[in-house]
Amino acid sequence: MKTIDLSTASVRELNQALHGDVQDREWVVTRPDGKHNLAVGVNQAVSIDIQGHAGYYCAGMNQKASITVHGNVGVGVAENMMSGSVRVKGSASQAAGATAHGGLLVIEGDAGARCGISMKGVDIVVGGSIGHMSCFMAQAGRLVVCGDAGDALGDSLYETRIYVKGTVKSLGSDCIEKEMRPEHLEELKELLNRAGFIEDPAAFKRYGSARTLYNFKVDNASAY
Repeated sequence: MKTIDLSTASVRELNQALHGDVQDREWVVTRPDGKHNLAVGVNQAVSIDIQGHAGYYCAGMNQKASITVHGNVGVGVAENMMSGSVRVKGSASQAAGATAHGGLLVIEGDAGARCGISMKGVDIVVGGSIGHMSCFMAQAGRLVVCGDAGDALGDSLYETRIYVKGTVKSLGSDCIEKEMRPEHLEELKELLNRAGFIEDPAAFKRYGSARTLYNFKVDNASAY
């Protein structure tokens, strides 16, 4: 196990070590103290435990690594993640999982505005609630919310599937509630199990695209 103390080492030194010829499979990062850009661009099948709060863009561009943050995170956690997993033991600020293509992002607390904005295949599971404009222009992947969702959920989304247990304040353009069929209940059960949450899939509602904005129609001009 490799331990890096960020009260004495720099973020640059941490990331350079993670990008080099990595021999240790388990890493522990102590005293992060809200620093930005921790464990970004990791392309190794390693386990990274960040023992405290992290700032902006933690675990951005992750590939293969399993990263756990024992605290809260700032804007853009797991932004553009390609694979692997990121778990936040606390809450996340805005744009969690933005543009992410794959992997699993678990946020045990709440997530701020624009969670999953323009997501492209990632799975995001949130134990609490999410803020406004979440899944805006989301293209692929699944978002599971065990709490409530803010205004304009799923605005202009494409094929992303959204599951919400609580109340949705409002739906965005072209986002509608859809039927929960057996295959969706099974899919949701599998996602909740992967995230480690004990929830009844039947308590959730499913939301997705009405597909009226896929092609420009002058009758829908006000919705674009």
